[in-house]
Amino acid sequence: MSLATEPVQNPTGTARERRSRLNAFDQRANKALRWFAWIGGALIFIAMFLIAYQVIDGATLAFNKFGVGFLKDKAWIPTLGEFGAYSYIYGTLVTSLFSVILATILGVAIGLFLALMAPRRVAVVIGPMVEMLAAIPSVVLGLIGIYLICPFIKSDLEPPLHDVLGFIPLFGTPGTVGNSLFAASLVLTIMVVPIIAALTRDLFLTVPLELRDGAEALGATRWEMIRGVVMPTTASGVIAACVLGFGRAIGEAIAVGNSMASVIALQYEGAVSALHTSSLFYLAAILLVLSLIVNLMARQIGRRAVRMG
Repeated sequence: MSLATEPVQNPTGTARERRSRLNAFDQRANKALRWFAWIGGALIFIAMFLIAYQVIDGATLAFNKFGVGFLKDKAWIPTLGEFGAYSYIYGTLVTSLFSVILATILGVAIGLFLALMAPRRVAVVIGPMVEMLAAIPSVVLGLIGIYLICPFIKSDLEPPLHDVLGFIPLFGTPGTVGNSLFAASLVLTIMVVPIIAALTRDLFLTVPLELRDGAEALGATRWEMIRGVVMPTTASGVIAACVLGFGRAIGEAIAVGNSMASVIALQYEGAVSALHTSSLFYLAAILLVLSLIVNLMARQIGRRAVRMG
């Protein structure tokens, strides 16, 4: 009979060895993640550089011929070789600005309702439905605008608006088929509302409950609490959300007529000359610069909001 005993393992040593292996694994994982992040960032930078290069290179012929005068010329007659971006820049900016103004009113109201007023059961149902609107392709919304919104606007909405507000360019002479600036603005509003509503809802939920309850405990009404506590606390973030919505409106203007994005999409394949193609690239370059400026503005506002928070 053997009296030998099995060696007793040291629990402290086993735990230390396990921690050492986990630390080594974490270091390798962190290094791999860092490399993936650098590679992803480099790919994005390269892609943006190539896009900008292709657009600028394609616009060289039109830029050399028209210069900055391309921005203020109104004529766009491809068969005569006359090209000017003013009408399309005007249409893009007017429809985008009006849609953002209307979408801001609706989006902030929806955000306030879902974050501070709606019962939880209602918010859980309506919130995802609002966000689902952002997933609808712009082409589908464009078709909805052509076959549903435009006929209604042409027959029932635009004539009275023209009689009362005809002095405003947006409500000028009604379009023959309803595809006016006003109709385009309404279609873009449908696209922008979900973004602003979702972002502002999340912003309003970040306001500490103690501040809201404290204001109401001091006798403030619900509206006074929103006006005096919630809105000042989230003002920078709301502005950033609106700027992002404006950027979405500029980019998604392809769904409507009389905009830079739509004319590029409709005329590129059927361009009648090299100058026509280059002019479309010139429009794309203008659109790229506008989108870049808008996104930089939103980023700067967001950083300021973080510093103030």
